[in-house]
Amino acid sequence: MENTSPAANPLLDVSQPPRFGAIRPEHVGPALDGVLAENRAALERLVAAGGIATWDGFAQPIEDMRERLARLWSPVSHLHAVMDSEPLRTAYNAGLPKITDYFTELAQDERVYAGYKSIAASSGFAQLTQAQKKIVENTLRDFRLAGAELPPKEKARFKQLQQEIAALHSKFTENVLDATQAWDLRLSDETDLAGLPESARAMAKQDAQEKNPEGWRFTLEGPSYIGFMTYADNRELRRQMYEAFVTRASDQGPTAGRWDNGDLIVQLLRRRCESARLLGFANYAEYALQTRMAKTVPEVMDFLNDLAARARPAARKDFDELKRFAREAHGVEQLEVWDIAYYSEKLQQAKYYFSQEDLRPYFPETKVVPGMFEVVERLYGLKITEVKGVEAWHPDVRFYEIRDGADEVRGRFYMDLYARAHKRGGAWMDDCINRKRTAGGVQVPVAYLVCNFTPPVGGKPALFTHDEVTTLFHEFGHGLHHMLTRVDYVGVAGINGVAWDAVELPSQFMENWCWEREALDLIAAHHQSGDRIPDDLYKKMIAAKNFQSGMQFVRQLEFSLFDMRLHAGFDPDGRKNVQEVLDEVRAEVAVMMPPAFNRFQNGFSHIFAGGYAAGYYSYKWAEVLSADAFSKFEERGVFDRATGLEFLRNILEQGGSREPMELFVNFRGRAPRIDALLRHSGLTV
Repeated sequence: MENTSPAANPLLDVSQPPRFGAIRPEHVGPALDGVLAENRAALERLVAAGGIATWDGFAQPIEDMRERLARLWSPVSHLHAVMDSEPLRTAYNAGLPKITDYFTELAQDERVYAGYKSIAASSGFAQLTQAQKKIVENTLRDFRLAGAELPPKEKARFKQLQQEIAALHSKFTENVLDATQAWDLRLSDETDLAGLPESARAMAKQDAQEKNPEGWRFTLEGPSYIGFMTYADNRELRRQMYEAFVTRASDQGPTAGRWDNGDLIVQLLRRRCESARLLGFANYAEYALQTRMAKTVPEVMDFLNDLAARARPAARKDFDELKRFAREAHGVEQLEVWDIAYYSEKLQQAKYYFSQEDLRPYFPETKVVPGMFEVVERLYGLKITEVKGVEAWHPDVRFYEIRDGADEVRGRFYMDLYARAHKRGGAWMDDCINRKRTAGGVQVPVAYLVCNFTPPVGGKPALFTHDEVTTLFHEFGHGLHHMLTRVDYVGVAGINGVAWDAVELPSQFMENWCWEREALDLIAAHHQSGDRIPDDLYKKMIAAKNFQSGMQFVRQLEFSLFDMRLHAGFDPDGRKNVQEVLDEVRAEVAVMMPPAFNRFQNGFSHIFAGGYAAGYYSYKWAEVLSADAFSKFEERGVFDRATGLEFLRNILEQGGSREPMELFVNFRGRAPRIDALLRHSGLTV
């Protein structure tokens, strides 16, 4: 018999943050099977006990079961994302259907559904806390959305669909990761590096040496790809990089057919559509919006189309300027997609005498990270310090603790900043441990903060671009939302239970400080001299802030409209394929049509493997909220402590315990307005 004690299996040890140094793929199956069996047995005891369901006797034990399983699965899912390997992938994919099965079972259990309905109808409901009431209301809604009211045959089909959808999500992610890592550009002739800044060359040299070849190695991971596309003079090599990137996991390009997500996307859309129709919704988008601030597909489409109408003229103006510059200054008669980042950088330098590379020496990690902590300290009165000796999954990972003015530990977090092999691309925050009140006191929330930034090169500290700094602030905003919650019930603590189109508010809100002089003086100093960003460079940076903002704006709208149209109008019989939907959207909003081989959708993990299906519009929706929230600081001072505490108490501490519009109005004193977003984006006259 397998030993599944906490001592033998670190995934069962819940006395501390996960013991990453001890977790092995072979621990996953036994730990998961054991906890699922315990949870199922405990649930049977609960429903067998009978009597009138109460929060303490019924809902809280179920909350505890959910949280116990989440504590086990969180490090497994996390390691799958940051330290992928074949044995771990196998263990993860074996566990995923078991997890999906369990939660679908629970969400369709009529006995449990009846228990929550009994709590909601009882006289004791009025005495519950706001957070408890919200959990009961959310749970009743989620039961309906999980098929609890379906007849047995349809209920079984819905459960099967959820299992298949989860497996497809995982496979999509793996295909993108494998395709990203399967291709690189090896250069041995230094003339091919013309135009590249020293930072990009040094990183490519270091990367090549790690793989043992001579010369320089460029990859499809963010820092390498973006640097090459922005600065490399060699147009043909830029084309090769572009083609390899936009054809990842597809039927096109250098790895065509090896990890093709094309058919997988159709399978996924069919299953989403069928599951929504089983519940009586016309399409998946209608189903997804049941838990959002926006309530109908027309409401979202009107929102996106209104923004498109405002942004399109600015985007066309941006693009016409770029084409004219490339032609007149560089003799380029036909601008191609792989030229856009390159000539945009040249145009920015010509217009503003400014380049992102000018700022990089001023953003060493050794200044940015402590500076970001000081920004948070000034806003909210918090102290953040590193904690040594905590087990992590990689030597680069660090661990921190947040304390408030009363010296109470409010949260802890891991920070994993650099791009590397076997790590999923992009940047994200995820929860490791949630806040909850137990008999022994408050369980301190723990977060993962993960990015894919330029690593340290040549003995220097890691030097970030301003875009990377902004990304770090964004993810830390999510982390603060998770960690600073004062809600004591997991279901609506931190980011839990927050409407998806409001969850980006705290993250986008934090980005604003990356542009303010007072904040920049905390997070930026030259890595050699220690000097702050000179006034003339700061003025250039601000002048260039909205450079091509119209083009950037419509690109986000392209993704959002594609996502919403796909999920609101998907035809399971395939009369209009995915590529045609994307091409139609591009014809309406894009300033330049990409080449026919472009398969952007095959790597669009946000909507095909993440939580953003029929929800990518959330970024723009929440941007309205975040820009308007920050405008209160613009009125009162960007480090006004009183305003910071108002944001802390009304937004960050409340989690999902109340509706996001109610929380926003409590902070801002009124409903949100679009003016601040348009002004911040340079779209007002």
